[in-house]
Amino acid sequence: MCTNYIPSARDHIASLPGLAPVALPVSELAWPAETYPGYAAPIVVAATQGGHAAQCVVARFGLVPERQATTVSRGTYNARSETVASKPSFRAAWTERRFALAPMQAFFEPCWEQAHLHGNRPTRWRLAQADGAPFAAAALHEHWTDPATGERVHSFSLLTVNADGHPLLGRMHRPGDEKRMLVIVPPMHHSAWLNATLAQAQTFMRTTPAEQLTGAPADVPRAQQQAWDF
Repeated sequence: MCTNYIPSARDHIASLPGLAPVALPVSELAWPAETYPGYAAPIVVAATQGGHAAQCVVARFGLVPERQATTVSRGTYNARSETVASKPSFRAAWTERRFALAPMQAFFEPCWEQAHLHGNRPTRWRLAQADGAPFAAAALHEHWTDPATGERVHSFSLLTVNADGHPLLGRMHRPGDEKRMLVIVPPMHHSAWLNATLAQAQTFMRTTPAEQLTGAPADVPRAQQQAWDF
C-alpha cells in the first residue's frame, strides 16, 4: 500500500508524455510538498467531452465513494486491482472508467528489516524511478456531494497490485503481510490508460520491474513520525 508520496512539480505535469500539453489549474491552486490520506494532490484526468487536452485537477487523496460519508476516504487511499471491480467503494469509479494519473517524484513505504534496531519500528524508505525521472501512477477518481453543505468533493485512490516476491517492494511492510505496490504507468501509455476500456485497463495491472526502481532509507518528517508506527 502507499499512504505517502511526493507529488510532481507543475512543469512535469504540464509535459506528461503522450498528453502534452496538460491543462493546468489556475496558478494560485497548489498542493502540499508531500501528500497523505486526506491531503490535496494533483491528478490528471482525460479531456472533457469536446476538449482537446487532458486536465490537471487537485483532489483529495482517499476516494470518497458517491453517496458515502467523507470519513470513508481514510480507508480508500489504495484500491486493490483484484477487487476494484466488485468492492462497493470503488466499483462505480472503475466500471464508469474514471481513470486518472497521479504524477509523483517518489513514494514512501515502511521497511521492517532492521526494526529490532529501532525499537521495533520500521524504517521509512523512499522509492522512485532508478533514473530519477518523475513518473505517474494509475488512479481512480470520483466526485461526491455533501448533502448537508452542497460541497462537491473530488477525490482519488491509487491502484495497487500484489508484489509478493518482488525484489524491492517485497521487502516492505511487516514480515508475513501481503506485499503491494503501485501501478506505475509507462510514459508512452499515459493516454492509453486515461482512455482505456475495462478490458484494456486490466492489462495495466502489473508490477514494475525492480531494475527500473530504486529505494533507500529516508528521513521521517517530524510532524509525521507517528504516522509511520504501523
